[in-house]
This record gives sequence, structure tokens and C-alpha cells, in this order.
Amino acid sequence: MKQVNNVRAPWLNNYGNVPPTIDYFKGTMYEAVEITAKKYPTYIAYDFMGKKTTYKAFMKHVERCARALKAIGIRSGDRVTICMPNCPQTVIMFYAVNVVGAVSNMIHPLSSENEIEFFIKESKSILAITLDQFYHKFEAIRQNVELSNVIIASIKDELSQPIKAGYMLTEGRKIEKIPKDAPVMTWNYFMRLGDRYHWKYSVQRGCNDPAVILYSGGTTGTTKGILLSNLNFNALGAQIIATNPMFRPGDKMLAVMPMFHGFGLGVSIHSMLVNGGRCILVPRFTAASYAKLIKKYKCNFIAGVPTLYEALIRQPSMDGVDLSCLKGVFSGGDSLSVELKKRFDKFLYDHNASVQIREGYGTTECVTASCLTPTHMSKEGSIGQPFPDTFYKIVKVGTTEEQPYGQEGEICISGPTVMLGYMDRPQETANTLKVHDDGLTWVHTGDLGIMDNEGFVYFRQRIKRMIVTSGYNVYPSQIENILDAHDLVQMSCVIGVPDEYKMQKVKAFVVLKSGLTPSDEYKEILMNYCKKNIAKYALPYEIEFRDTLPKTLVGKVAYRQLEQQELEKIKQQQSKM
Repeated sequence: MKQVNNVRAPWLNNYGNVPPTIDYFKGTMYEAVEITAKKYPTYIAYDFMGKKTTYKAFMKHVERCARALKAIGIRSGDRVTICMPNCPQTVIMFYAVNVVGAVSNMIHPLSSENEIEFFIKESKSILAITLDQFYHKFEAIRQNVELSNVIIASIKDELSQPIKAGYMLTEGRKIEKIPKDAPVMTWNYFMRLGDRYHWKYSVQRGCNDPAVILYSGGTTGTTKGILLSNLNFNALGAQIIATNPMFRPGDKMLAVMPMFHGFGLGVSIHSMLVNGGRCILVPRFTAASYAKLIKKYKCNFIAGVPTLYEALIRQPSMDGVDLSCLKGVFSGGDSLSVELKKRFDKFLYDHNASVQIREGYGTTECVTASCLTPTHMSKEGSIGQPFPDTFYKIVKVGTTEEQPYGQEGEICISGPTVMLGYMDRPQETANTLKVHDDGLTWVHTGDLGIMDNEGFVYFRQRIKRMIVTSGYNVYPSQIENILDAHDLVQMSCVIGVPDEYKMQKVKAFVVLKSGLTPSDEYKEILMNYCKKNIAKYALPYEIEFRDTLPKTLVGKVAYRQLEQQELEKIKQQQSKM
């Protein structure tokens, strides 16, 4: 059995043609992309709604944006909030922030006003960029945050003329006009500032310097900023290609996973751009548009959460579509059931694809994926084997003691993509990043799993209380805290209910304050309150009023009892069908 750095690494015995170790680029994320752009200047870096941008043109946009950032006073180490969907301005700003030595704070554009305020304060951002359709959220919190500037971008600015006309007649008409005296800067005006800035704009930064902030609930369910380095992303870019030797520069990837998510940013964008790939940017996902884009672009790689693949199978427009173009299909963000894998593999086969879906696993504390099913072998129910230079270990929960093969414990990860730490939370960092006796730093994931004697890893369940809906992590305690703060609410409990499409959907149980009688009016008040304070993807689909909530022996709300009750209800409904 192979060992590296005193760590058991049984997967190396069946690694195939994947290199066990890689020599990683020591520069910044932008510098890594710049090298690729010089190699392939005429290759397409990204497509956006029919408009193509070459690597050479992309680099010019990034340089211009970096000059503009310097012109408005952004310095090395500053934090810039990017609250955007997958569109050209997001990609350009992300790398321009890296050029000037600042840090990109990536947040969900569908976040509530209060969440956006939290993310800006938590990161100490001094600049933000968002779309015109989200301006009202920033206006609502402007007095509460210290932003020197807000840049407003628009989808229409990146569209070709015929498509722009159609967009303005449909989507564009729905966007509320921004007042002329609004204290904001348009993207086009901002970029013109770069044309007038002629001083040094590039800042020397190292591979281990902070570059990106992503958000996660970690093992406790409390939202924390995860500080990630240039090396974290560049190492991932090298590992993705090493584990997919069929990749060739110019290959197309459908970038539907959002850039505020490690999966989308790390795999679908950065890993492609540092290797000469072509990103098909998708600002808003629907199953129908996804199917249309696969057909239109004849994509070589697609990555998504299980719900995406479930939706694709059901798309009538996929009937008879030739998928022989596919070289890789990846699933992550949530557990892929054995049944769904079998159904999607058959779907691929029936559509002339020569590949099968490959499940991976990862955490935002390691950017995203750090484990993937190999191309040459797989095991039912497994999430695959660790990436090059990455080690997995199963330890007895609450300790650093390694478990024997086949025995359940906490999944721990060590490697070049491990985060720098949680931002300004040293105790939380110490609870998650631990140095073991082997001298390596390990991420304690809060997930339970096992490893077999060939190094295949199997995810079992989460130690932490969490709902995964359409691939997004939702932490019940956060929603409960928001509900409990309302004047109508005595106490609440939030659970995940099984859902055929989303895998889980969010449901809230509420006990009203003494003397209040449940009513539709109170339900509507609470739902509107939730919409203002909770991200759209995490909103409860239902609020159910209860006189009391079940309790454990120690007096805590017995949320598992509520989960069981919902399961019984679903079974009864299914038996009547």
C-alpha cells in the first residue's frame, strides 16, 4: 500500500494515467490566465448570448478594468464585492481585481438586502459591482455600509446589436429605471476611466496571498467568509486538467454554475481559462435554456448539481439530440443518488455520448471539488478518489485518529487547495483546520464517510445540520434566527423536505406568540418578511403554524421528529396515487 508524507494513499495504486503530483504555477490567478492568453490569443475565452470574446480581447478588457480600479483608488489588499451572475463584466472584474492586488468578495445577486449588508460589512468591502436590476437592494442599505463607489452593470451592454434590441423589448423593459441622481457609476463610465489612467496599475502579489472570499456555513452553520489564495485556484485548475486528460485547449464548457459558488468559479471558469478552454457564460439557468445551449454549442464538458441532470432528462427538447460531443459530465454540490446516476447514464448512452456522469465531492474550504470518480474505473455510490497532491483521511469524530478502511468517520482533506482560513474568525479556523501527527494541515469537513482499501471514498451523511436544495447549502439555524426575531413568532423550526426536483425544499414550522391565532394574514406577513431577509433559493416554500413543537429530552426542538412526520405524509400521499 502506497504512503506519501506518512499518509496512506491507496488510490495511487489505481491512478491510471493521472500524475500523482503536479508542479503548480507560483504566480497569481491573472498571471496564469495571461500566460494562456499569449499561447492562444485567437481562441475564444468566453461566449455570452451569442457574442464571442477572444483571449486577446479578454486580456485588454481586464487591463482596462484594472486601470479603472486604480483610477478610483483601489489598492492592494482592498476588498471588492462582486454581486453578479455569470456575464462578461463579472469575469473581467474578477481578474482585474486580482491584477491590482485586491480581493474579490463573491456574493449571490439573489441575496436579500440584509444578507448583502452582512457580506459587505463582513468583508470590509470598499467597492461593489452589481447589475441594474439589483440596484434597489444596494440603495436600501447604502446608509448602513461604507462603500466608496457602487458600479452598476447591465446585461444589454454586453449583447450584440440584434440580441440587444430583443432583450430591451422583453427583459430590459422589466428593469426599474435608476434615478439620474443615484450615487452610482455605470460600468461604461467606469471603464472609460481606465482609458485615462496611464500609471502603473499591476501589483506584485504572491501565490499564497489572499485573492478571493467565498461564503459557507462551515461545520457550525454560521455564515463565514472563506479566504482563498491564488495558489488554491491555480492548483485546482491544474488538478482538473490532470484528472481529465481528454481536455484540449479550445474545448467548450457550459458555465451554468454561478461564479459566487466555488464549483462555478473554480471549475467552470478559472480551470477553463487557465488551460485555454472556452466558457459558455449562462447568466440565468433554466432547464430549457440549458438544453438549448448544449445543442447550440456542442459543449465538451458540463458540470452541475443533481437537480440539473434530473431536469435535463425531462426536457422534451433533448429528444434525439446528439451528445457525442461530450468528453466529461460532472456532478457535485449534493449527493447523486445511484438511481439518478443510472438514469442519466442511460440518457447519455441513448444520445450517443461515450461518457458517463462522474461524481465528485468537495467543500468551499478547498474551493470546490477535491475528489472525483476516475475515467477508467468507478464504484457504485462512491464520490471517487482524491485529486493529485490531495489526501483524504477518515478520522474518528472529534479526534485526529484515523479509522481503518471501511469504518465510518469524519472526512478530512489536505492539499494545495485548502483555504487560508475563515476571515477574522481565528477560533472557527482552529476548529476546522487542524495539524495532525503527520505534520499536514487538514480540513475537518463535518461530513461522515468511509474509504475502502482501494482509496475510493463514500459520502454517508452530514454531521452538521444542513439542507441542500438545488445544490445550495441552507443552514436551518440561520433561518430560525431570522423567524424568531419577528414580533409574531414565539419559536420556529426549519427542516428539509424531500423533493423530486430540488432533492430537498425548505419548510418552516412556527409557533405564534401567546394570544395570536394562526391566519393567512400572519402567514403572508411572515413570508414577506422572509423575502426581505432570506436569499431566494433558501426561502421556505411553506410556513406551517403549530401550537407546540416536539422537544428532545434536553429541551431542544426535535427537528428529526418533524422530518419524520413530513416523510410519513409524503408516503401516505404516494400510496393514494
